[in-house]
Amino acid sequence: MRGVRWRRIASQIGRSIAVWAVSTVTMLALAALLPDFQLQSADGDSATRIAVTAAFGAGAFGLLSAVVWPLLVRLLLLVPALVLGLLVFFLNGSLLLLALRINPSGHGEAAPETAVIVAAVMSAVASATGAALAVRDDETYRRRLHRLATRGSRGRPPCPTAPGLVCVQLDGVGHDVLVDAVRKGLMPTVAGWLAPSQPTHRLTSWRTDWSSQTGASQLGILHGSNFDVPAFRWYEKERGEVMVCNRPTSAAELQHRAILRTGDGGLLAVDGASRGNLFSGGAGEQALVLSIAARRRGRENRSRAGYFAYFCDPAGAVRTALSFVAEVGREIGQSTRARIRRQRPRVGRGGLYPLVRAFATVVERDVVVAAVMGDMLAGRAAVYADLVAYDEVAHHSGPRSRDAEKVLERLDRSLALIHRVAEHAPRPYRIVVLSDHGQSPGETFRSRYGLPLGDLVRAGCGLHVPRRAERTRSGTEARAAVRAALRRPVEERGGHHRPARGSEPVVLASGNLGLVSFPDVPHRMTKEEIDARHPALLSTLANHPGIGFLLVRSEEHGGLVLGAHGAEIPLADLDERPGPLAGFGPGAADAVRRTHSFPHTADIMVNSAHDPADGEVLAFEEQIGSHGGLGGDQSRPFLLSPLELSAPVEEGEHLAGAERVHHVLRRWLGELDGPQVPLTTDVPEERAA
Repeated sequence: MRGVRWRRIASQIGRSIAVWAVSTVTMLALAALLPDFQLQSADGDSATRIAVTAAFGAGAFGLLSAVVWPLLVRLLLLVPALVLGLLVFFLNGSLLLLALRINPSGHGEAAPETAVIVAAVMSAVASATGAALAVRDDETYRRRLHRLATRGSRGRPPCPTAPGLVCVQLDGVGHDVLVDAVRKGLMPTVAGWLAPSQPTHRLTSWRTDWSSQTGASQLGILHGSNFDVPAFRWYEKERGEVMVCNRPTSAAELQHRAILRTGDGGLLAVDGASRGNLFSGGAGEQALVLSIAARRRGRENRSRAGYFAYFCDPAGAVRTALSFVAEVGREIGQSTRARIRRQRPRVGRGGLYPLVRAFATVVERDVVVAAVMGDMLAGRAAVYADLVAYDEVAHHSGPRSRDAEKVLERLDRSLALIHRVAEHAPRPYRIVVLSDHGQSPGETFRSRYGLPLGDLVRAGCGLHVPRRAERTRSGTEARAAVRAALRRPVEERGGHHRPARGSEPVVLASGNLGLVSFPDVPHRMTKEEIDARHPALLSTLANHPGIGFLLVRSEEHGGLVLGAHGAEIPLADLDERPGPLAGFGPGAADAVRRTHSFPHTADIMVNSAHDPADGEVLAFEEQIGSHGGLGGDQSRPFLLSPLELSAPVEEGEHLAGAERVHHVLRRWLGELDGPQVPLTTDVPEERAA
């Protein structure tokens, strides 16, 4: 045992000396290449003197990075995550200037902007060298996180021996997409869990509600209720406002409503952690959680286990920053290639999108994975994390594109890393992987028919239709996460946050689900009232080839599903006569009936057409991979659970609805002898926000 320990110490010393030597050579090379970076006096020095200066400078920079960097991060924990990520380069450059100043030779100097470049290159080279010398860079990183978690867990009660539960949400990955990725060898970690010879996990599909999007699914999973969430965005007449699931103020309000309805703080209310989610689940530890982004910065908004574990290592932070830049370049190259090849369908991928994609696929992933690893090493009882990388890329590249498959490969490596961290955790863990929805491919409604849904509604109302309509905005979780990380509000353009009251309809899009509301009528209008006011509107929509069906309220039948050729099916008769819902799969009628019961269901709910042969839908937003309504893979996510846990449902039953997934997770917590979610309305203020 003692011999193993000394060998480990000797190996570490050897790696440190090697990294120091490579850093010295790197500094010498940069001094030769960069005119504003010098390691000699103006009168010139000998080669030996220059080499000694470089060695002292590289050593001082390494020591400062190891000692001073964590202290700087602790002081800057209140800085938003993305801003701190951008400060990495400047802080590293400052440490290099300090290292040159304290150099005994006193000859080293660099311009501030050059110091930033030199520090970034040296950190990257040091990280790459350490990775090449160590058995696995992941192992070194895990050991460092273990030390940080042990240090951060001082003062916590002893960790229970009962297993904990870690839930990793792969945002937007449908059941069939996961199966295909395993079959193609893209996700070897998941394939190993499902190996036919000796499986450790079971794969179960489940059905979303009509609103197949993260806001509805995650609210139901984490808080046990997604009642009255009819879509990603909807208009509330009594308040005259549009609710948007990825707006911090809306997310906070939805979480508050769910807590009031269920009477408990959420799935993670006892020793839980919420990472990268729209909602907190009642967790005391949170990182990149949108529902708290609307509040003022303060101690309760910090995430030591997430941000500190991520930013404390300057080499790791620089590596992520460089990966961010590389991902931006990758997206620009892929989008350019798609334009040159004239791929169809295709949507615009310019503007800020390359930065949004890089944040989702690099920064958000690294912060969330580091936070989950820290939570496991600290022995937390329940962790729920959302990785949005695939969802963001699939929206713009397609759910089965090569771009999206590359993201799945990287997500699998993240799962492997989390799985291996369990070896160092103070308690065993059961790792559950799930998705909140899938995605359905297809071109946009606008590209196929030359006009957006809003213009079609205006035409049906007899209103003026502008020649050049505004582009429909694509509201994705990653875009909201970027704005939340920057602490900028997530609002809709064009005055849609609080529409002016008038006779003109408010038309909103949520993937391939459209919502039409008349703001001057305080109640939900009936079919009879809509026909009296706009005789051509419902028939115009129902008979359009790009629309699958409508849902409206009826004075005579309570609720009606409308389709082409005058089809009118009362909700009570859908089981016997599915009519327009026939091609939308099992559970469609139940999902529509449930949405009809919501107080804030729109006057007209519009679901796009769906081709059962290829699973394509027509998005009302600028997305070629969409979700939000019914049709195709978007309504069929997955649940991958360890065999040590009970089956999610009995054989022959179907797991339907996010609220039922919540109850499955609560049952598993009970089986693990973990926290019993308290049924109480006495919820701490910061968790009920």
